[in-house]
Amino acid sequence: MPHSQFLPERMGTARVEPEGKFEAGSYQSFKLTYTAGFYGIDDTGSIKIVHRFASDMGRPQFDDPAAPNYVSVSASNGAVLHVEYDMKRNIRPWDKTIYIKVVRGFLREGDQITVHFGDPTDGCPGMRIQTFCEDSFEFRVLVDAIATYNYVELPQQPEIAIVPGKPRLWKAVVPTTCRTGQPFRLSIKAEDRWGNPSDQCDQTINLRATAIVSGMPETIKFSPGQRAVVIDDLCVNAELECLLIELLDENKQLLATSNPLRIVSATELLPYWGDLHGQSEETIGTNSAREFHAFARDLAFLDATAHQGNDFQITNEFWSQLNDLTLEFNLDHRFIAFPGYEWSGNTGLGGDRNVLYLEEGQPIHRSSHALVDDLSDIDTDASSARDLFKRLQNSDCVVFAHIGGRYADVKMAHDERLETSVEVHSAWGSFEWLIEDALEKGYRVGIVSNSDGHKGRPGASHPGATKFGSYGGLTCMLATELTREALADCLRKRHHYGTTGCRMILDVNLQFENGAALYAADPALGNTSSKPIKSAMMGDIVRCNDAEVRLQIKAIGSAPIERIDIRNGLETLETFRPYYDIELGRRICVVWEGSEYRGRGRETIWDGSAKLSDNAFEGVEAINRYNIDKKFELNGPNQLDWQALTTGGHGGFYANLKHRDAGTLSIDTELVKADIQIADIGYEDIVFDAGGLGRKIRVFRLPDENLHRQVEIERSIALTTGRDNAIYIRIIQQDGHVIWSSPVYVLCGDD
Repeated sequence: MPHSQFLPERMGTARVEPEGKFEAGSYQSFKLTYTAGFYGIDDTGSIKIVHRFASDMGRPQFDDPAAPNYVSVSASNGAVLHVEYDMKRNIRPWDKTIYIKVVRGFLREGDQITVHFGDPTDGCPGMRIQTFCEDSFEFRVLVDAIATYNYVELPQQPEIAIVPGKPRLWKAVVPTTCRTGQPFRLSIKAEDRWGNPSDQCDQTINLRATAIVSGMPETIKFSPGQRAVVIDDLCVNAELECLLIELLDENKQLLATSNPLRIVSATELLPYWGDLHGQSEETIGTNSAREFHAFARDLAFLDATAHQGNDFQITNEFWSQLNDLTLEFNLDHRFIAFPGYEWSGNTGLGGDRNVLYLEEGQPIHRSSHALVDDLSDIDTDASSARDLFKRLQNSDCVVFAHIGGRYADVKMAHDERLETSVEVHSAWGSFEWLIEDALEKGYRVGIVSNSDGHKGRPGASHPGATKFGSYGGLTCMLATELTREALADCLRKRHHYGTTGCRMILDVNLQFENGAALYAADPALGNTSSKPIKSAMMGDIVRCNDAEVRLQIKAIGSAPIERIDIRNGLETLETFRPYYDIELGRRICVVWEGSEYRGRGRETIWDGSAKLSDNAFEGVEAINRYNIDKKFELNGPNQLDWQALTTGGHGGFYANLKHRDAGTLSIDTELVKADIQIADIGYEDIVFDAGGLGRKIRVFRLPDENLHRQVEIERSIALTTGRDNAIYIRIIQQDGHVIWSSPVYVLCGDD
């Protein structure tokens, strides 16, 4: 155990008032009362009140009693107390700490310390509680009664329940491709303002499709207590390029539109959607590992998931429990649960990796036993990424590189046989430099996106109000069937693409006029077989003698498509926009993006304003504004004020102007200050570099209405000899979501 076990029953008690259930993200007032036990608390002794790392409860403050999150602290006997708040003053995962030290006097048995969270006495509106649900949110109390700084956890901890709010945003999810006549399901939920599936829905929903869907009812009923409705055994008996299902309220007003569904008569591969990386309360996340898997299946409507706890927190007992859970939840053709873990080595030893096994009962090779007291299996550790790859040589597993608090250094350590993908996006942000590192080294890897979610919502990982900068990602795996073996084969062949959480239909193919050879495995690993082909898909490794290839892109978005970047390795060959210069109107876009650097302190603050002179805002719309605590508001018709941050991804806003070309736009942030003539804002980006890692502000113009949800283009790509041609694309949707295809690797000339 991480803390002292000395007589916890004699260290006092704690209670919180009121008890009960409270809406996620709401402002509340709680009074926590600690009553000293037999030992009291000696002079310079202290208590800690700690919360989980994952919690995004408002940051306690002790200076302004009229402002949110004010906390008052007092002792019943008049002892003088010193109070501090620190994000990391206790052992993880209970990092966040209010530290209360007795600096003059002492406490006897029965004396009390009262901590009033959100004390309303002088006008504080309350404490903003965490934005995601948890049945047992603890105010965990630790006591240093004897002033040794060796803390004892109280045996009974005060807790409350945090529950969803009212429905604000409806969502409808269908597969992205089905065969004609193949049964599929429609999954529906409504989320509260912080992204929690709401159980307060009480209405009838009308369903409307853009084509005939057999088995689809005209209406469904949501009743209080339900968080989702799933309609099975729907089917379409004809080929369709894009089927959409709409949700409408009782007055036939549109509530939501599903992701696109394509119906084809025959296909070898089908798309399966997964979030292959998340954590639960047994490591550094929230809610149990059982709830993790159930949420992924039943509320995120995923096809696959993988619990990836930090290895140095996974005890042998929990590892066994995880294996039991994946065995229980895994069901071929319905839902796939991979056993696995996050190898969480220090950055200097290679950084984070994710290990997915194909069967239970495999060993866990920890980066350390930092939070595992049982050292009986320490000789099975893999202390560096190189050691990990050696340990896994004979294992049936898939590995991908991850960036969290620690970042994967693929230049330092990489194994082509095992590490077949890099995770370019998670709730931590977007990290295109990771695929660029791999391409620079000549590695042939695919691109995945997952969440590494800590808030108990795999597959629908809203970042909430913490420093997580992004909505969690999804990986679309193109596989022959929904089994572990088929998905692993897909991952090893890089037949997948990653998104920042949307479900787009995406085909990326290369056509070879004179044919090509498709390798069965990466030829860099040794001799391998090949077969002749005319066409290659994302992830393939091929060799040809052509001077150029034909790139075919077909994308059907879940929102209008803003742009497509076509890349060959480290070079962007073209930025394609689905509209012409002549279509541009009174709508402009301002985007901020990038990060400070690669490590934990990558967060970049973009707080600022945009002012118009000789023009006016007729409407503004935020991009990727997930933290609704942060300001985004018009201050009159000429000024927009905001608070925002990025951690590698992007945010910003769209603005409709009163006059198309009149006046000046003035942007004022700490990193970028610029005056731009409105008439100069056009089709191409105006870019203001802000240093750091891909950090910049971009300004460009759009049509007044972008209707381009489907894009189909072809391009001739000239091939370069002497190196891989890693041809892939990045798509940005108008709703802020980003999609990356895995590269097609083309080798030129003879072996």
